[in-house]
Amino acid sequence: MIRKEFRQTLREPRSRAMLMIPPLVQLLVFGFAVNLDVNTATIAWMDQDNTPHSRALLADFEGSGRFAIAATPSTEKEMQRLLDTGQVEGVVRVLPGFSRDLMRGRPTSVQVLVDGTNSNSAQIIAGYASAAVARFTAGALVDRRRAKAVGAAVPLSVAVPQLSSQGRVWFNPELKSRNYFVPGVIVNILMLVTLSLTAMSIVREKEIGTMEQLMVTPIRPAELILGKTLPFVVVGFFDMLLVFAAALLLFRVPFVGSFALLCVASLLFILTTLGAGLFISTVTRTQGQANLATFLIFQPFSMLSGFTFPIRNMPEVVQYFTYLNPMRYFLEVVRGLFLKGSGLDTLWPNLVALAVFGVVILTLSVRRFHKQLE
Repeated sequence: MIRKEFRQTLREPRSRAMLMIPPLVQLLVFGFAVNLDVNTATIAWMDQDNTPHSRALLADFEGSGRFAIAATPSTEKEMQRLLDTGQVEGVVRVLPGFSRDLMRGRPTSVQVLVDGTNSNSAQIIAGYASAAVARFTAGALVDRRRAKAVGAAVPLSVAVPQLSSQGRVWFNPELKSRNYFVPGVIVNILMLVTLSLTAMSIVREKEIGTMEQLMVTPIRPAELILGKTLPFVVVGFFDMLLVFAAALLLFRVPFVGSFALLCVASLLFILTTLGAGLFISTVTRTQGQANLATFLIFQPFSMLSGFTFPIRNMPEVVQYFTYLNPMRYFLEVVRGLFLKGSGLDTLWPNLVALAVFGVVILTLSVRRFHKQLE
């Protein structure tokens, strides 16, 4: 049965396509096309103060390396046109009296207008702008205190206390979005390929009428189930290794965890997908129905796994539903192994959850499939 299943899978064009096309497409999309990084923001600079202080603020923005000044509008209408047409992602507006208020110690502000069409980019750009303004404000405050200290003949060390902070990003220092997405492709690929191929292989036997021929042979139901599922364990590991190699060699995603632990977690997750594939085969009669059922299972599971959208940002009720999603636990294991180097002492709750899901779903599906064969 195993040899027959391998031959049939590799011989049929649709099955061969399922082996290679999904991994390649997802790798290309999430490795190259999907990029949430904002390295340089294109902004307009509207200076309504035109003083040395406002020009010093402009120098701080340009010197940060995060902004490219694309235009210098002088009127409200021109500024609005730049934002409406998408020529700039934001506008920094220095209001009149900025330098006067700064020199007198009065509260002053800088207006930052950001195109919120892309909420992720808008938040990042607003954060960059706030950081640049904070740096300028801190420098201006130190200069003002230093001037007062010199005028009062007070030692600078006493009059101007200085506090510096240094930030450090753990696990993904360069904040590359591909380091976040590419490991998750392993989860998506294992789910999609093993789920669909398992369901399709059994439904295909029903559709072309060969299931009855298999049942009159001396093969037992347990042997039939093993022969139909074990080949796709091998297929799942092949696709996992393919994506793993591409992540390391092509996309340079760091992997600092245990490869053996990744294999164990993949096997536990595959138990769940094989069981789901067997279940689909018991409720569908044609390959078209099996494809539709696969999509209806895969899509919500992927959306609620944290692959694209952080679970903590979802409504609280939806967050509870994610605990019933095996993809959530496997995704946490994969990202923990790739980026954090987490070990068994940290990941064991997720592995236990995967084992429970795998055993329960596979057992129930096998029993249902066994009854259908009888």
